[in-house]
Order: sequence, then structure tokens, then C-alpha cells
Amino acid sequence: MSQEATSTVFMIVVMIALFYFMLYRPQKKQAAKRKELLSSLAVGVDVVTIGGVYGRIKALDDKTVKLEVAPGTEITFARAAINGKVAKETEASEGED
Repeated sequence: MSQEATSTVFMIVVMIALFYFMLYRPQKKQAAKRKELLSSLAVGVDVVTIGGVYGRIKALDDKTVKLEVAPGTEITFARAAINGKVAKETEASEGED
């Protein structure tokens, strides 16, 4: 192999390694984190949807989640529409206002 061919092969290997570490690996970690979030949902947990709707889980099954968004008002969402859990405010942060 000539020096030029070796250099070209080396650059291709470097590009593949960069692609893996910059794109594929972080995306795989994020997908695993999201799967863990969706599997950890339970009745009574406060959540926010991808559309920005806040509510408390009243019922859930494999594909849907029923959220109470106001007293007596429940909306059904796809389970995949849950973006995250809402952190409970501590008493110290409530007194700062």
C-alpha cells in the first residue's frame, strides 16, 4: 500500500470513530434514559408532556396515561407524550418569593 492509500484508510477510520462517539453513542444513551423514564411512571406522579401540559397521573396502561390537569379534569395522552417528571418544590424555595 502506498502512503497516500494508508492515509486515506486512516482518515476513514477516524471519521467512523468520530461519528460513533459524537452521534450514535449519545443518542443511544438518551434513548435508554427516555425508556427508563417511561417505564418508571406511576399513579400519583406529577409530569409534564411534550406539549407543556402539567398534570398528575391518575391511571396508566401500556400505551396511554390519564392526567388530571385541574380538579375534576382528566385528559388522556399517549404514554410516549410524557416528557419528564416534575420535581417537587422544597419548602426553602417556596419561601423565597
